[in-house]
Amino acid sequence: MAAVPSPVAVVTARDGTRPHGTTVSAFASLSLTPPMVLVSLDNRSQLLALVRRTGRFGLNILGVDQAELATAFARSRPDSRRHRLVAERGPAPIAGLGGLGRRRGRRVRHGRDHTVLLAHVVTAEAGPGGPRLLTYHQRSFGTHPAGRLTTGRR
Repeated sequence: MAAVPSPVAVVTARDGTRPHGTTVSAFASLSLTPPMVLVSLDNRSQLLALVRRTGRFGLNILGVDQAELATAFARSRPDSRRHRLVAERGPAPIAGLGGLGRRRGRRVRHGRDHTVLLAHVVTAEAGPGGPRLLTYHQRSFGTHPAGRLTTGRR
């Protein structure tokens, strides 16, 4: 699947006052009415266990200038001092992100090595200026170039 460009996000949740997070590229909008998303997490993930317990998570969609953040959360133990998580309550949003949504877990679907979470969007915010989104393609980060839309017709 490395040949398929994917947007990049960090899924976050809280265990009391302790924030947890992981980088994902398997997420999508599922429904507009009601607003729902889907996210896929590794079955071995501590974050998945936490989301199952709390039923809540944040989906932080990354901008093109946040590849370092995506890399940090792709590691098993990101440096939380360097990439500070900030939230008064609920799932932990990440400071300076282009977009954030808080979700309430609804359904779970099990795959072989991953679990797909189906969740209602509780709140959603867009960052200032609407940054170009970070994508992952051919095992590297980048973005989709802005330009003219083509339909493929001649």
